[in-house]
Amino acid sequence: MPSLRYLRAVPYWTFTQANSLKERLEDGDNQPSGGYTWDGRYNTPADQAAFPLLNPDEMANSSADDVAQKLSKSAYAQQFRQAFGQDIFSRPAQALVDLGKVLQAFQFNDSSFAPYSSKFDRVLDGRDHFTPQEAHGLVLFSDPDKGNCASCHLINKGAHGAHPALTDYNFQTLGVPRNTEIPANRDPNFFDMGLCGPLRQDEAKQQKWFCGMFRTPTLRNVATRRVFFHNGMYHTLEVSLRFYVERDTNPEKWYSKDAHGHVVKFDDLPKNLRSNVDTKTEPLTNHLGGKPVWSDSDIRDVMAFLDTLTDADAKTVPR
Repeated sequence: MPSLRYLRAVPYWTFTQANSLKERLEDGDNQPSGGYTWDGRYNTPADQAAFPLLNPDEMANSSADDVAQKLSKSAYAQQFRQAFGQDIFSRPAQALVDLGKVLQAFQFNDSSFAPYSSKFDRVLDGRDHFTPQEAHGLVLFSDPDKGNCASCHLINKGAHGAHPALTDYNFQTLGVPRNTEIPANRDPNFFDMGLCGPLRQDEAKQQKWFCGMFRTPTLRNVATRRVFFHNGMYHTLEVSLRFYVERDTNPEKWYSKDAHGHVVKFDDLPKNLRSNVDTKTEPLTNHLGGKPVWSDSDIRDVMAFLDTLTDADAKTVPR
């Protein structure tokens, strides 16, 4: 799941386009942006809070009544009553809404959710320096003809010197392979298509090219993660980076094969929607049999740079 840190700057979900078809066709860079969760269907953490609480695959509370009953028995129940009324637990629907407000206030106001304490931040402020390996990793990360990562994972300071969240909050269709460990994927007709559903329903009929799009996550603390991409397909940073630069040069390494032994590229989307996958942005323009833009040494250097995004109180996952 995406990090709970550095969420305060996530913008509201938005997608704007020109009135004329000609202008829309020429505006190839216009991407949907913002919103919480991988498909951006919530505009605030308060709105989002009820989903994991009631989702059978997460906290599995049966209803708002179930949540309110558990809240009423918690160590902080009296504080909750003082904030929202002594009768709040007799109004479970409102209690669930108020719980969302509390969780949002905690995430937005507690400094631990945005410490900006990484080596990267110290370097931005002139209080530290990258090693040669880290510096080369940053060059590869930023180079539009190499990794081109910084086109989505922004690295420059913002207004008034604000440190970047390492994301532009836009949505992309990367064509990550199908994760057969997900129980729902045992059904060959089930597809998680991000903006196009199944959880998000408001955009599917309007924009077919949204199908397969997921919001670009922050890369802060990425070296501490154990799962990567929206479907948790990969479990190490190295493999995730290697997929990114070898997706098109060596698809046989990453995708399933059909009954005839043919590689089924972009196999986690229905066949008629696979053309949605980004093949126009470097390095996703590479061709079958071509040379990946990063060597093994380059990947190690990029990983060294990404390690500098780890906050001081976070721990890097052993490799």
